[in-house]
Amino acid sequence: MPLRLVMALQVTVSCAVGLGYLLSADNTARFSWITREDPSPPPPETDNARPQSEPVPPPVPEKTEPSNDAVGFMLASAAAEYQQNIRYPTYSIPISEDQARAYAGNRFDPVELPLDGGGRFTVTLEKYRFVQEEDILVAASITGSQVVGQSLDATLESAESRQAPASATLTNESGGPYYEGVIAADADPGEYRLIVEASIDGKPVRHASTLTIEPDLGEFDGLGDPRVSNNDLIIPVLFDAKEPGFYALSAQLYHNGGALAQLQTERRLDGTTDTLELKAHGSVLAPREITGNLELRNLQIRRLPASPGDRTDYGFGPEDGYSFSPPDLDGLTDSPAGDPESEQRAALLQKLADKF
Repeated sequence: MPLRLVMALQVTVSCAVGLGYLLSADNTARFSWITREDPSPPPPETDNARPQSEPVPPPVPEKTEPSNDAVGFMLASAAAEYQQNIRYPTYSIPISEDQARAYAGNRFDPVELPLDGGGRFTVTLEKYRFVQEEDILVAASITGSQVVGQSLDATLESAESRQAPASATLTNESGGPYYEGVIAADADPGEYRLIVEASIDGKPVRHASTLTIEPDLGEFDGLGDPRVSNNDLIIPVLFDAKEPGFYALSAQLYHNGGALAQLQTERRLDGTTDTLELKAHGSVLAPREITGNLELRNLQIRRLPASPGDRTDYGFGPEDGYSFSPPDLDGLTDSPAGDPESEQRAALLQKLADKF
């Protein structure tokens, strides 16, 4: 047999034996990466290599979607709340006693300035909005152990121009810690700062509060004859506007001293008409037993801006409001206002909620 053939046979046999060993089940050191579950690469095979510990990333929490029940509950709650809100028209909203006090739009909350030693410097006004040429009665009190001067200086300062159109001296007539004085609101309509300055322990102390001066919008002339139309009690309010424009009127409806509803309306007054009609919906009247008179309180009228940038002007009705005898209210029903567009939205919300 030729030598080359013998050598070729030996090489072939050696390769076959070596390959068989490598593929045998006893050889666990090589090719184990093929069947390992750990996807990390095998450690280096050099003798001087040290295994390196790689940082293990923190487990990533799986994003959980809210359950169908939770989503359905949220949609059902939103649908129920919206359905409750739309049962009352925007022109006749039921209110509580706390809400009635908050809606009283011409209140002034006294401003207190703390002094050293626990004292207080307080300024009080009758109201927040005054009509041009109306007297502004200013009352101030200073409590504590400080030494105070015999009088205080009050200045009316424009918030926009910082000009001072009026000033007055507040005097201590009663001998106690109280000071009073009058400033004439003879200034252009706008927002003003009332600055009252006192000498306390020989040092000047300035107290600042805010008020507005409004133009004279016109006169309230009482009420017309109330009547029932559809499911509304209509209350005509007579107002003689000095200038034409769009006016918004709001008032609170009371019965036996309790607040029933906040009423509001809007229309243009141009001299040909002087009536704004407030409407009380049946949903705020029918559930109650109405006996005796009803009252309109806290009447507020606004002249809306004629163009962008114009201010809104405010006026107010008589402090005592108006008392009137209502017509027969038996025809009113406690039924939803029935706005078709709002009803469609409510039905859509409920339909979405029912899918869950």
